[in-house]
Amino acid sequence: MTDQTPLENLPYGPRPEPSELLQGMDLSGKSVVLTGGYSGIGLEAVRALSDVGAEILVPARRPDVAKEALAGIERAEVAEMDLADLNSVRKFAQERVSAGKLDLLINNAGIMASPLSRVGNGWESQFAINHLGHFVLTTELLPALRQADSPRVVALSSLAHRMSPILWDDIHFDKAEYNKWVAYGQAKTANALFARELNRREDGMLAFSVHPGGIMTDLQRHLTIEEQAAMGWLNADGTMPDAVKAIFKTPSQGTATSVFAAVSPALEEHGGTYLEDCNISALAPDDDTGFVGVRSWACSDEQAERLWGVTEAMLQS
Repeated sequence: MTDQTPLENLPYGPRPEPSELLQGMDLSGKSVVLTGGYSGIGLEAVRALSDVGAEILVPARRPDVAKEALAGIERAEVAEMDLADLNSVRKFAQERVSAGKLDLLINNAGIMASPLSRVGNGWESQFAINHLGHFVLTTELLPALRQADSPRVVALSSLAHRMSPILWDDIHFDKAEYNKWVAYGQAKTANALFARELNRREDGMLAFSVHPGGIMTDLQRHLTIEEQAAMGWLNADGTMPDAVKAIFKTPSQGTATSVFAAVSPALEEHGGTYLEDCNISALAPDDDTGFVGVRSWACSDEQAERLWGVTEAMLQS
């Protein structure tokens, strides 16, 4: 198991702005692919990386919407891709590989707590879009990533990984009644395990998983105000309680841990780790009821290797 010991003496607190992490850096000539880069924290990541010279390609299911959102941001381009359609993912990746080296891949896009739907070969959509789509994208982009001097891959996980390990006997809810939160938790566990196994397999490449923090973005689009009020995120009138405001991050602050994973030299010897609040997350007991720390099932080398094999078999079926 990769050591999940937080780093000490970092020069910033748990919620810096991306500009603090990027201060003094010049990413001119660095190439980035960033999924979900036209809304929420993805859009903020594009802005931050563009400000220091990176060239960013945003694959988008709705390219017209993406182009409008990214208008005015330098060095940001859009290409068509749908994570739910693996042929679309492969087409995008093959075209990007032909363009040459890729320094950074940030797998930021995702869906959360959506109603049951199935894509591809009858796959549950949260697992398929959040994990399978990004698995195919990353593995198809490996030829371009391997051309870079020190490539990194960042996978967006979530505190919600605590809701479920991988449901090895029923990943796609073919047997059990569908639970949208368990499905989301499983998918976020998969994102963490994928980054861990990718880091082990690829010499010269660093991969990390990231919990960005609690943030109000379009990710909540499948949740009613009543559901969010029941969870304590909102008041009954749709406003945010002061206690939640104190905990939640702005979208800009929420992208900081992804930026930390993407560029921090402090992480060079810590590939495969799960990060939160711009640091390595501590391991939390599996019965912990708090809101910080990573569960053992999301940082298990054995489960990471198993998921890779199960995923490959799933994609070949």
